[in-house]
Amino acid sequence: MDSTASLSRIGLAGLAVMGQNLALNIAEKGFPISVYNRTASKVDETVHRSQSEGPFALTGHYSPRDFVLSLHRPRSIIILVKAGSPVDQTIAALTDHMEEGDTIIDGGNEWYQNTERRIEQVGQKGILYLGMGVSGGEEGARNGPSLMPGGSFQAYENVKDVLEKVAAQVDDGPCVTFIGQGGSGNFVKMVHNGIEYGDMQLISEAYDVLKNVGGLSNEELSGIFYEWNRGELESFLVEITADIFKVKDELCGEGELVDKILDKTGMKGTGKWTVQQAAELFVAAPTIAASLDCRYLSGLKEEREMAAGVLKEAGLVEGMGFVKSGVDKKRLIDDVRQALYASKICSYAQGMNLLRAKSFEQGWKLNLGELARIWKGGCIIRAVFLDRIKKAYQRNPNLANLVVDPDFAKEMVQRQAAWRRVVGLAISAGISTPGMCASLAYFDTYRRARLPANLVQAQRDLFGAHTYERTDRPGAFHTEWTKLARKGNAGVGALN
Repeated sequence: MDSTASLSRIGLAGLAVMGQNLALNIAEKGFPISVYNRTASKVDETVHRSQSEGPFALTGHYSPRDFVLSLHRPRSIIILVKAGSPVDQTIAALTDHMEEGDTIIDGGNEWYQNTERRIEQVGQKGILYLGMGVSGGEEGARNGPSLMPGGSFQAYENVKDVLEKVAAQVDDGPCVTFIGQGGSGNFVKMVHNGIEYGDMQLISEAYDVLKNVGGLSNEELSGIFYEWNRGELESFLVEITADIFKVKDELCGEGELVDKILDKTGMKGTGKWTVQQAAELFVAAPTIAASLDCRYLSGLKEEREMAAGVLKEAGLVEGMGFVKSGVDKKRLIDDVRQALYASKICSYAQGMNLLRAKSFEQGWKLNLGELARIWKGGCIIRAVFLDRIKKAYQRNPNLANLVVDPDFAKEMVQRQAAWRRVVGLAISAGISTPGMCASLAYFDTYRRARLPANLVQAQRDLFGAHTYERTDRPGAFHTEWTKLARKGNAGVGALN
């Protein structure tokens, strides 16, 4: 009798909702799986779900040793615990019982350098390691997420058959690919989340303009987002937004729930990391940065309420009513649709440029077209235009920016008039649209052949002797600006 017949194909440690759902997804796809959690009740809960939803080939284990020994060699274990020290503690508990050639796969939102440290650490025992971004939330984990594994290629090969079955499936394959070496999988997931921050902010601004300038009801907003989700804006976030506006407030019995939610946005840190990395790599990411700033400002609820009162007392007059009175609703809805689309392209372009810069720095050789492909399904930022982003990078792997891809360039130009109208209208009404403004400023700055940076360089040279370059000859130059200016101004009076 084959003694390995009863061993599981893969293991999963960490049975919060994401871990449970991913374990059940794996089991449902036909892979026998062992599960473990420090809290025994979570193991029991997962086994119970497996029996009620399946039954599936899922077995629960109550000690790290029993869990590890229940796996077929070479062993592969996914861990889904809170990032940071809990990951290190879980690794320590498991590796005491693991052998050379076994694999650990961290599926959390981890800082990429922590993954690189762990790759080296477990590598001393001959254990392989993957840092794998998992996107799609609870539903994605259960029914098919987008998976972004990076680290050991051999480790990926060991579990490739499992991951390809478990991942979301789209027209051109499963939403998983080997990302690259080191912490590349975690870094790609981090930037994915940064793009997600920008996307959510832009959608909230579209809502704000339509509701407060257009005067649209939640029922009308739901219909608009539903229609948008049938066209070029088709995406997970637009789809769920249409649903949100429909939900009634069951607690109070009247009105929609969205209007009763406190306007303070939470965050887990990946957006902040994305902006920090953009700054370190000298990559402009203003839309993502604006979305992060808005989350910080949303947290100042009491200060904002106080400011509203103080500024009203100081004579601030809201422009909203005046603007609203002359609005053509039908045109506004179409303009906002175009502004949202153009702004989203800028947000994705910023994320892609950050990935390219980090790939160059680290030698990861990221395939940007393939990343766009695996984001087409399962993940939070899945959208129909990701297929066109994939094709843009397939046409030109060295594409400098999405906005200069011929197809996207044409669309940006076609939409810029509507985009400017929306931003201008919002400014006139006193409604902040930092994401749309940041995207438009990014577009306008990037498309200009000459910027006022020449004056900034002159200022830097004047106060700090930082030198400057000229347009008409090579080399670095320094000028005694103050001396020459005052010498030139001798005897010159004010113009009449």
